[in-house]
Amino acid sequence: MTSPLPRHMTLDAMRGFAVMGILAMNIIGFSMPEWAYVTPKAYSGETLADQVAWFFSAVFIDGKMRGLFSLLFGASMMLIIERAEAKGENAKRVHYARMAWLALFGLAHFFLIWFGDILFLYAAVGCIAFLFRHWEPRRLIKWALGIYALGILFWGLQFGGLQFLQYFASLPGADPELIKQYRDIMDNPDFAMNVEEELALHRGAWWPIVADKLSEWYTPLTLVLQSATETLPLMMIGMAMQKNGFITGAWNRADYARWVKRLVPVGLLLSALLAGWVAASGYDLITSLAVFLAWGAIPRLMLTTGYAALLIILMERLSGSRFITRVAAAGQAAFTNYLGTSIVMTTLFYGYGWGLYGFVGRAELWIFVIGMWAVMLLWSKPWLTRFRYGPLEWLWRSLARGSIQPIRR
Repeated sequence: MTSPLPRHMTLDAMRGFAVMGILAMNIIGFSMPEWAYVTPKAYSGETLADQVAWFFSAVFIDGKMRGLFSLLFGASMMLIIERAEAKGENAKRVHYARMAWLALFGLAHFFLIWFGDILFLYAAVGCIAFLFRHWEPRRLIKWALGIYALGILFWGLQFGGLQFLQYFASLPGADPELIKQYRDIMDNPDFAMNVEEELALHRGAWWPIVADKLSEWYTPLTLVLQSATETLPLMMIGMAMQKNGFITGAWNRADYARWVKRLVPVGLLLSALLAGWVAASGYDLITSLAVFLAWGAIPRLMLTTGYAALLIILMERLSGSRFITRVAAAGQAAFTNYLGTSIVMTTLFYGYGWGLYGFVGRAELWIFVIGMWAVMLLWSKPWLTRFRYGPLEWLWRSLARGSIQPIRR
């Protein structure tokens, strides 16, 4: 029995931090109506504690951990392609088999467990990213930034125009035609929060929740269209970082520190200013959406990259520590931890489980987040001491390879 190829501890540990960080935002989607993720005005924004919890997440976490996960997906994808080519395998077949099964996992996750799936998105975008596998790092980054800028332009034109319309329609003595135009837009079902309907649905049985998602079967495809101009560039940057050694910790500490200083302080300042703008607007829906989809994109990219550099410095300093070893194990089993978290959290919050949906405030949700972090850190390391892969990682690998893979060490 051959031993697996050596792993990059840096990639695993960063993936561990990312999957833990994603939960800190996903917890809102597990426990509250969907619009609560975008604005506290939709749900659970009344108390000071809830508003502080929202502000903290908006500044430090929202989009940044998902961005880091996207970078790592691109880097890992590149690593698997390189390994396949080095072993004389058909890298194209290996890659697309993995993406096909990941897409099926994602669809099962979306329809049967939780609406916030990103696996189908990653599979679809990963199929496109493969086309750029032979590009040099500089070219990958250049094109990635161009595509990212197009995404900002697309959403900025839409929501910038809507913000201008909102402003002029709200002025004293505003043109009645402008007022009507604005009201017609806001009456669109796409802007309906439907809080009571969501509360009733998710406090009920499992099948109506599934049936509701089946009635909107196109949602995973819509997410691909909406998110491709952010997810694809981040994957491409991750591919470039794998090629140039950034994300595997091959650079000098001074280089990482330089990028931290360039990106993190400014990124946090911009995020704080945008979060303050949303709060000052009374968590207005249009303002919240504009920041979420358009204006927050630049600081998200800055902090995603800056966090990557910061985490590499942290891991170098704590190399060999029990904590980093456990985080790396959680990252090595990130697929299992990601889907496992969805199962645990929907069981806790949905009506067919403990029925806590809508009853826990934003600040109190951190108890559940920290508790699940502890679970990830506690089970992953002992499991991987005995087995080569996490349970779902093994299943994914076996399906993609078309044969049962050895799992015991």
